[in-house]
Amino acid sequence: MEPLRVIVIDDTIVYRKIVSDVLGEIPGVQVVGTANNGKIALSKIKSLKPHLITLDIEMPEMNGLQVLEALRQEQMDIETIMLSTLTVQGGEMTIRALELGAFDFIPKPQVGTMAENLVGIRDLLTPIVKTIQKKKEAQRRIRERIAAGKSSLNIPSSTRHPLDKPQISVTQAQTVPRSSFRPTSEIVAIGISTGGPNALARMMPMLPADINVPVVIVQHMPPLFTQSLANSLNAKCSIEIREAKHGDILEPNVALIAPGGKQMRIAAHADGKRRVVQITDDPPVNSCKPSVDYLFLSVASHYVGRATGVIMTGMGSDGTQGLKLMRQNGANIIAQNEETCTVFGMPKEPIESQIVDTIAPLDKIAEEIVKTLRGRFYKDNGKHQ
Repeated sequence: MEPLRVIVIDDTIVYRKIVSDVLGEIPGVQVVGTANNGKIALSKIKSLKPHLITLDIEMPEMNGLQVLEALRQEQMDIETIMLSTLTVQGGEMTIRALELGAFDFIPKPQVGTMAENLVGIRDLLTPIVKTIQKKKEAQRRIRERIAAGKSSLNIPSSTRHPLDKPQISVTQAQTVPRSSFRPTSEIVAIGISTGGPNALARMMPMLPADINVPVVIVQHMPPLFTQSLANSLNAKCSIEIREAKHGDILEPNVALIAPGGKQMRIAAHADGKRRVVQITDDPPVNSCKPSVDYLFLSVASHYVGRATGVIMTGMGSDGTQGLKLMRQNGANIIAQNEETCTVFGMPKEPIESQIVDTIAPLDKIAEEIVKTLRGRFYKDNGKHQ
């Protein structure tokens, strides 16, 4: 198997060393070069032809965003992992990078020894790189089959770069038959991870301004970055979107994003009528903080038969247990389809567990959400009326 060729781009020699050492420990990865600024990086990318670059977001002469723009203009099929600073400006630039198609990002450690920082970066970077390795291997197998004349393939999304045009035509949602009445939902809960900022930036603006229910979102992210994500989405969408604060009352046409590094759940208001969000410092669930399951389990308890759960692109399976309880309690469940996911991880198990009502491409998810806010009957043939 061809090694995954990587270029490490960072204006700090310490981080070039740390990232190169971490990558060198991963089987099947070959660091083919380093660069200390964007201009040098573009030259090396053209000559060394890497599969992956790790890219510092803040650099002199040419920053990480400008490198991404250049790669996009030249239509280079290169995966990108951003290294981002834990600052407001760094968060804003990172969200823009993810919207431009960066695969994922890791925050740079702010304190600690070089040895401690190496461990921290290793823990964050290794699973992302292994996911990219799986994508590249799947791409290789598909190319071999095509070369052998087997061109009639159902190419999964996990083999494509986020900036690629879809290889197959996927335009319609698939409704899973359920012969029961689905009541009108009074809340929409969304769980999402890798590829999320880009997907949310496409999907959320499609929600109408008058959906008349609250929306709660968990996007796997560290502190500061979720505030930048909320600001970016709020500028694009008809409904209001903001980072949640402890005690926020759930309001129609307002989406609340769980703050990075915290857990978010739904609770009853003191008046016994309304619902509020609680922001806690409870431990990670599924190694995630915020966790989709943590939110979804509370939604299942407080909106029995009156909720819509949406699970979208991301690594791992966070959200599955919460969706199972939501489904048991009569919720509508929507999953993003494989073809439009950056990583088909989080929707995979719910779909295979047959707890999903609708499997939808990214550009149809908003439409399917709106359908659940109107109440409907499912017939055995999967159509609704």
